[in-house]
Amino acid sequence: MPAQPPPDSPHGAPSDAAPADTNGLTYRSAGVDIDAGEELVRRIAPLARATRRPGADAALGGFGGLFDLKAAGFRDPVLVSGTDGVGTKLEIAIQTGQHGTIGQDLVAMCVNDVLAQGAEPLFFLDYFACGKLDVDVAEQVVGGIARACAEAGCALIGGETAEMPGMYPPGSYDLAGFSVGAVERDAVLPRLDSMRPGDVLVALPSSGPHSNGYSLIRKVVALSGLAWDAPAPFRPELTLAEALLVPTALYPRQILPAIRAGLVKGCAHITGGGLTENAPRMLPDHLVPVFDHAAWELPPVFAWLAATGGIAEVEMHRTFNCGIGLVAACAPADVPALLEALMEAGGEPFVCGEVRAA
Repeated sequence: MPAQPPPDSPHGAPSDAAPADTNGLTYRSAGVDIDAGEELVRRIAPLARATRRPGADAALGGFGGLFDLKAAGFRDPVLVSGTDGVGTKLEIAIQTGQHGTIGQDLVAMCVNDVLAQGAEPLFFLDYFACGKLDVDVAEQVVGGIARACAEAGCALIGGETAEMPGMYPPGSYDLAGFSVGAVERDAVLPRLDSMRPGDVLVALPSSGPHSNGYSLIRKVVALSGLAWDAPAPFRPELTLAEALLVPTALYPRQILPAIRAGLVKGCAHITGGGLTENAPRMLPDHLVPVFDHAAWELPPVFAWLAATGGIAEVEMHRTFNCGIGLVAACAPADVPALLEALMEAGGEPFVCGEVRAA
């Protein structure tokens, strides 16, 4: 989001803005506050600068974000891109005024996806759209984006703020993000030709529902009759809103060392569609993932959702991550080395199943 021109204007001040010394219409009278947009850019520029990394050293403020792949150390790179939003999880943040972590959800949903191709996330751009710009709220959101970019090792090199009166109700906003990563051509995942029946599935735990299934989650909350500020039944030290706003886990620092070491044959980010639909995407058609559900305990948030909403097990597995945020496939002989590499990188991995013939 740094380096944006004023809101709703791709090239600076709008050409139809009336001069200040006339009594004619102005962009502000139409509902767009250019001064607020400029103040937001001023506030978030230091946040973006803090995410710089090799390859992203150009000054902010241009019409596009620059990245130097050679400076980042790649010799024969393939670019991998991913884009996503936060979904209706935003509604909880907006309704409760808790905007500080939703930016991490946005970053994580994009950078975790490019990881599934074996790529290192390099840079990120965001899009913040609203009816009327609240600089304080936008600063909180972008602060979360910047912190997540720093944790994921990617640079926040640009973005856009759009103030569009009449498009969004008062106090509401929407987010979208775009991440680009790179991987050496001979290291692109999945390595389909190397996969065999008997390969092992290793999981990294999720931090909660991440950013998927929140339309169903909000229905369950409505059925429960609980207020957002009530203690969460599954985590009573937090309010219900706080517990459901726990941000999506970031996996780059945990999994990239193992990928670079050649220990990972395939990787799946468990998002919308849950374990049922995402894990098969890293395998060739003649193989299927088989999960040992006794290998991990269903986290309390999912147990509460299932019980309160009367959600069937098959629906839980096709909607939510059910405690697993990322799955890697590896050769049986590499399991000890993969587990060790993931733990050394700060992960809490566990074996969760195996690959079998379809």
